[in-house]
Amino acid sequence: MTDHDAIVFRSADPFADVTGLSTSDTGASAQRSSNIIHIRIQQRNGKKTLTTVQGIGDEFDKKRLLREFKKQFACNGTVVEHQEYGEVIQLQGDQRTNVSQFLKKIGICQDDQVKVHGF
Repeated sequence: MTDHDAIVFRSADPFADVTGLSTSDTGASAQRSSNIIHIRIQQRNGKKTLTTVQGIGDEFDKKRLLREFKKQFACNGTVVEHQEYGEVIQLQGDQRTNVSQFLKKIGICQDDQVKVHGF
């Protein structure tokens, strides 16, 4: 098996850009990246997608936020415990723009604190 084959068959890590700090990065940039809220989309079966929200501070109740997301966006979702990133909110469907606008509207973050990932 060549190196190219290993790259093709390796599953994509949706959180790879958070941990991909170079050796020249300082502690200040790592501190800054923890303040950024990452909103990602993942492809499921066929047309089905999953939106994940990672990086919301511990001072916010994620279950309460999830309840509002579900009510506002008419979708289902859950809060999962990730071993490296803590609690991550998962929503059904492509809710990237809805979530980013909602978080800005209620004042949890500013424009420069939200990073939307996707296709």
